[in-house]
Amino acid sequence: MKRNAPTGILGFPVTPFDSQGNIDELALSQNIQYLLDSGLEAIFVACGAGEFHSLENREYESIIEVATATVKGKVPVYTGVGGNLSDAIYKAKISEKHGVDGYLIMPAYLINGEQEGIYQYVHSIATSTNLNAIVYQRDNVVMTLDTIERLVEIPQIVGFKDGHGSMEHIIEFTQSIGNKIGWLNGMPMAEVTMPAYIPLGFDSYSSAISNYIPHISRKFYDALLEGDQTTVNEIYQDVILPINRIRRQGKGYAISLIKAGMEIVGLPINSKNVRPPVTPVKHEHYEQLEEILKKALIKYPSNLTKSL
Repeated sequence: MKRNAPTGILGFPVTPFDSQGNIDELALSQNIQYLLDSGLEAIFVACGAGEFHSLENREYESIIEVATATVKGKVPVYTGVGGNLSDAIYKAKISEKHGVDGYLIMPAYLINGEQEGIYQYVHSIATSTNLNAIVYQRDNVVMTLDTIERLVEIPQIVGFKDGHGSMEHIIEFTQSIGNKIGWLNGMPMAEVTMPAYIPLGFDSYSSAISNYIPHISRKFYDALLEGDQTTVNEIYQDVILPINRIRRQGKGYAISLIKAGMEIVGLPINSKNVRPPVTPVKHEHYEQLEEILKKALIKYPSNLTKSL
């Protein structure tokens, strides 16, 4: 087991559902293959974008089976684990059973625990298997430096994903811990904040738009690394900021807007098929996204885009 977190642009596939609400395994495989063909460096299934909150155990396992069969070891495969502790450990063991590379430890359900409780929660999950584990800081799981320093001593913990966004704390964490673990940007629409994270040692991010315009996310990231500010600014204005403005218009759009974008570019998914409490994108927002993508794909064409 290589003890390192994936770097680069990380793919977080959604979970496609059919009209009866069941997982569409063929569509899932096709969408994962699209991410592989686009050159993404890792695949994270059954996480937040994959509607982790709504999956029962058999569905969760079937998603892992589809992912590992599709990826075939080309890139690392990670899963999402979390919720109540016993269920998180169960899912961790299912992940290990199917030979994935690791898992992202999602926040515990609802509870705002003390730092010792957060440590014990993450420690229990991370040490339940030999897989790599990435800690996810967001919502009700916000850590202190002392907690993170204790966690990085656990061999299985290879990465820290930040979805909280406190630059003061992140600077303290990265300066104190350095390269003992990998640093992942997990902020909403991570392209928006990635310029601020790169100088702090973050060398990967989870990209929502990579589900439907991965070549633009790649062009943006390459421009960032190369110091090409002109291209960065153009993609900000043409694509990233306009989509982010739509994303902020609806709760649950972190999921349903991805499905809408995928449907617009011709990928095999019905954007209306989401599970409550997530709701589909409103018609006017769908049309706004469609117009943004039409213009973007004229200016930034892709050989993989199937329609529009």
